[in-house]
Amino acid sequence: MIAEFSWDQFVFLWEAARWTLLLSVMAFVVGGFAGFIVALMRTSHIQALRTISAIYIQIVQGTPVLIILFLSFYGLAIYGFKLPPMVAATIAMTIYSSAYLGEIWRGCIEAVPVPQWEASTALAMTRWQQLRYVILPQAVRISLPPTVGFLVQIVKNTSIASIIGLVELTQAGKLVSNATFQPFIVFPIVAAIYFIFCYPLSRISFALERKLHGHR
Repeated sequence: MIAEFSWDQFVFLWEAARWTLLLSVMAFVVGGFAGFIVALMRTSHIQALRTISAIYIQIVQGTPVLIILFLSFYGLAIYGFKLPPMVAATIAMTIYSSAYLGEIWRGCIEAVPVPQWEASTALAMTRWQQLRYVILPQAVRISLPPTVGFLVQIVKNTSIASIIGLVELTQAGKLVSNATFQPFIVFPIVAAIYFIFCYPLSRISFALERKLHGHR
């Protein structure tokens, strides 16, 4: 029997969306910190660091994020580490984000013109001084559009957490749809909420690209 879609169920969807936002923020913040380290390793003068970071990026980018999620939730449980769904999802999304952000920021660091490196070397700056005062400020300017654009991908990819039972927006949509048997009402609302989250980020990314000339 088809039930009516109620206001309480809409509120339930909206409240579940907070977990989507929380997971997105955690993945971006923690993954961004790890990604920054990966980017520094990829641009290091030390061959071993460049090799290790390159292998890490290739493995993560070549593995579906769903597999990483299964390993963090089901795989660790085999060895006695039974993680809550939110923690497991955060670990998986952090690993995913760190690899992609690390590669994005590596490209932005290397996009800084070589004469900038040469000029700072001529001023007898150390490697860290070059990065802090000369390279990173320019790299940040270049990286803003693609970084904000990737944040949209993080928000959308949090939907995979529904597979392990985390009641975020997608899982909440499944529960409401199963209760009401009205998927053509429930999931368009779910899609609309994702759109509310993602569209402003897409516009910000586009505006930053135009303003900062990140494409040049």
